[in-house]
Amino acid sequence: MSDIEALRRIASADDTFSVVALDQRGTMRRMFAAVGQPEVADGELVAVKEDIIDGLAGVASAFLVDPDYGMAAARTHPKRASFGVLLAAEPASRGTHEGAPTVALDPNQPADWVRDQGADALKFLCQVRADRPVGADGRDLTAEALTALRELIADCAATAVPSVVENLIYPLPGADPLTPEARADAIIEAAALIDDLGPSLLKLEYPGSPAACRRLAARLTRPWAVLSAGVPMAQFADVLRISCDDGGASGFIAGRAIWADAVGMQRPARQAFLGDEGRRRLDECVSVISGRARPFTEVVP
Repeated sequence: MSDIEALRRIASADDTFSVVALDQRGTMRRMFAAVGQPEVADGELVAVKEDIIDGLAGVASAFLVDPDYGMAAARTHPKRASFGVLLAAEPASRGTHEGAPTVALDPNQPADWVRDQGADALKFLCQVRADRPVGADGRDLTAEALTALRELIADCAATAVPSVVENLIYPLPGADPLTPEARADAIIEAAALIDDLGPSLLKLEYPGSPAACRRLAARLTRPWAVLSAGVPMAQFADVLRISCDDGGASGFIAGRAIWADAVGMQRPARQAFLGDEGRRRLDECVSVISGRARPFTEVVP
């Protein structure tokens, strides 16, 4: 199966991506704690994700889910035939070295495991800085990360499972906070390193401006989708316009901007919110990228 055929499982009919992310685990528990519910049963997390899927299915091209709660909600959902599923296959907790995050694969979650779970694509979260210096002990975290990603992408290609690689920038230990310009540089340079490995799709942070989006587009050879990073809906709509118009993005993989307000609601109220306001927000995102987002088929070799 070609990358185009495989990616179409998670894309809309126009070959763009309108993916709702609900793979949060620890983050979602912290969201509950922030609204006065520090103890949340596993069953409640599954129910929240069921409600998100139920409210937004039919508009979302796919849902990004975690293996613990989200996959259980998606696998047997009555509307499963109407959406694709991306399954997060990174370790639930990540290590650090000298204050910086490390990147490692979970040996129990290879591409064939993702396929056997009933998902259509594998999503892997990493944190790569192209400019991170080699450590005092000679350890090169950037090289380690690229080695792990190369192995993951090859595994996915051999199994005909699309590889979706998400990168989040982090501050270098002991360095000054990133200026907007330095942050854009970090996003673009790391994305270029990962792009060289040939993932099916990149999930990237917004680099901050139209000019930075144009620079990003000039460095990429693979399709990319912009993530929401939990920003308010009005701000994310602007991010979508610029990412598509100037950055050639093929759509979005967004979560909290759409459904975060539902966390902590009683189930009937939550279901009503997701079916009304949540769906309106997702419709707005889809409307913004319509005619703007670059079909991934124009990018995939």
